[in-house]
Amino acid sequence: MEGVTESPPIGLKPAKFEVPDIIVVVVYFAFVIGVGIWSSVRASRGTVGGYFLAGRSMTWWPIGASLMASNVGSGLFVGMAGSGAAGGWAVGAFEWNATWVLVALGWIFVPVYIASGVVTMPEYLKKRFGGRRIRLYMSVLSLILYIFTKISTDIYSGALFIQVSLGWNIYLSTVLLLSVTAIYTVAGGLTAVIYTDTLQTVIMVIGAFVLMFISFNEIGWYPGLEKKYMEAIPKIIVPNTTCHLPRADSYHMFRDPITGDLPWPGLIFGLTIIATWVWCTDQVIVQRSLSAKNMSHAKGGSIVGGYLKILPMFFVVMPGMISRALYPDEIGCVDPKACMDFCGIEVSCSNVAYPKLVITLMPVGLKGLMIAVIMAALMSSLTSIFNSASTIFTLDIWLRIRRKAKEQELMIVGRVFIVILVAISILWIPIIQAANSGLLFDYMQSVTSYLSPPVTAIFILAIFVKRVNEPGAFWGLVIGLVVGLIRMIMDFIYTAPTCGQEDTRPSVLKDVHYLYFAMLLFGLTCIVCIVVSLFTPAIPDHELGRMTWWTRNRVNQNDDLETSLEKSPEVTDGPPVYTIDKQPGDPEEIMEGFQNDCHSDDKVQIDEGHHSCWKKVYYWFCGLSLAPVAQLSKKEQLIQQNKMTNIEEEPFWKRFCDINALILLAINVFLWGYFG
Repeated sequence: MEGVTESPPIGLKPAKFEVPDIIVVVVYFAFVIGVGIWSSVRASRGTVGGYFLAGRSMTWWPIGASLMASNVGSGLFVGMAGSGAAGGWAVGAFEWNATWVLVALGWIFVPVYIASGVVTMPEYLKKRFGGRRIRLYMSVLSLILYIFTKISTDIYSGALFIQVSLGWNIYLSTVLLLSVTAIYTVAGGLTAVIYTDTLQTVIMVIGAFVLMFISFNEIGWYPGLEKKYMEAIPKIIVPNTTCHLPRADSYHMFRDPITGDLPWPGLIFGLTIIATWVWCTDQVIVQRSLSAKNMSHAKGGSIVGGYLKILPMFFVVMPGMISRALYPDEIGCVDPKACMDFCGIEVSCSNVAYPKLVITLMPVGLKGLMIAVIMAALMSSLTSIFNSASTIFTLDIWLRIRRKAKEQELMIVGRVFIVILVAISILWIPIIQAANSGLLFDYMQSVTSYLSPPVTAIFILAIFVKRVNEPGAFWGLVIGLVVGLIRMIMDFIYTAPTCGQEDTRPSVLKDVHYLYFAMLLFGLTCIVCIVVSLFTPAIPDHELGRMTWWTRNRVNQNDDLETSLEKSPEVTDGPPVYTIDKQPGDPEEIMEGFQNDCHSDDKVQIDEGHHSCWKKVYYWFCGLSLAPVAQLSKKEQLIQQNKMTNIEEEPFWKRFCDINALILLAINVFLWGYFG
């Protein structure tokens, strides 16, 4: 134990934070707040379409950058680098798989979403199937997943990095970051989030590449990594075990389908199911693409995002491996006492691989840059989650409670809900600290594998199989959720053994990898959905509107399915036959013309002098006007709606996007083959 006691826990030796580092961090915060205020002022923030979809005016490059920033949180820098340190570069497949699914988002899913005129993913399912229970189910499930997986892991990893590198109090630093993110998210809506995400992406990529080059230079570039990683064995080992040795397949993407830690069939098929949920059906990601000014810009955003997702393999995974090669006793520890002395976690210290590089290798000034990188990753992912969760709560849940809510009320409710989310996030910190995970990235992916496949299945069936109806979709979701929850609860009850312990878990846990389980759960949900649909009445083809891939180009959108389903009076036996009947006060009726953004020339000028100063400031912050707004006529509303649901493209830009997508996929295939 002598080697461990000479080196105090890393948390007790924070990086020396000097004046240049402080200046870099202060400049970073000033830039972020400045961009947030600038984008908030220029944004249309007083309407549902303006606040939640940026008025559908975004171009390809901020969309692509925001897709990257929304997904690359501090959890990725800490968790993925840790997984790279522990098992080699196969974990990079999680990033490269995203390229294919991002192309599917731009070419398959977004055209259907835009054609159907939806703002949220639960709203799409409601329009596609009718009824209300699926929309409510999806809304509640999405919010639970955001709070207990995405927000929690991002805050935990960000707090871990800040504590390790700066020695700051976790509560103080987290409250500061959450407060800054909440201010411009509440004030500016999606426009502010996307533009600040763009700035954060630039900072993340530059900073991460700087650390990557310094790390490679330290280890002797790629030949040095190949040699030293396989020699990275800690001095203190657990006798009669091999868990201290680097994996023999560390330099292979495709690993044994039985014994591999990431078996190749699961990496190709199971991972694609999970990735489809993340990139094609999750509100956080899809909301960025829905803000595009037209289909070509949505596709361009997917291409930019696809290229950016290739990079983390090089500036996150490989630096994680370098960290283990340089500091095998700390990052590669397997003895519980040695790990506890170093990082305070008995299972593994892989999660501190990236922070260790930052505080050890980065010179003065650049340490501040890397702190800014992690803060950028944390803030960009949290703002995206806050904005999307607010969208779902306001449009899918609040409008159910307050059916006659006016647009001004929706704007206030959306902003208040973000403040509530921030409070919940802060209260969640001690629970996250108590649930330290040895491999944070594996934890995130396994939980996702248990809960997301049923959602992926229903969205794919909804888009491609016209025969699927509401009872089939609902029971597919419910049964899939129950099975997934059983596996997840078992995972928490029967924890994986540490080094040297016998694996006494049930066979369904130790022999069925979570990626294989995702494949089985996806198949089960599809079977249940299709079987139930075949035994219940089909939705008439003319009532599908523009809700499927096959009907997305129909001239007239049929909105009948936006209403509840009622049993037909003329049917007395057998399964219920549904007729469609629009009810007054439905949320979709309230949202008619939601794209009517407020501009100064639309407003009727009135004397505002009788309003108090605090009220004027409050209304300005919320993007609301004290003056009445001119209402569009029915004809103008129809023209505006047709414009916003238009998926036609100019032939030149359509071909241009298609060619660039093929080039992107060709590069991706080459990388898979080279590193496979």
